[in-house]
Amino acid sequence: MKVKLRLREDGPLVIDLPAGTRLRLNGEERVLERAKLALCRCGRSENKPFCDGAHKRAGFRAPAGELELDP
Repeated sequence: MKVKLRLREDGPLVIDLPAGTRLRLNGEERVLERAKLALCRCGRSENKPFCDGAHKRAGFRAPAGELELDP
């Protein structure tokens, strides 16, 4: 299963996963229906660890990048 991590310029960390992936968040197991997770990088999201677009209002600046994992 390949996992791609993308650091969006001035935005969130986006993780591309296959749909149906299981993950554990705060002790609760979830099955992802969507193949992408957008995680907050600016620290201002009201829905942490997920991105809610607060980086736009905060003027967050960060470079883009990409990492692909094939465990």
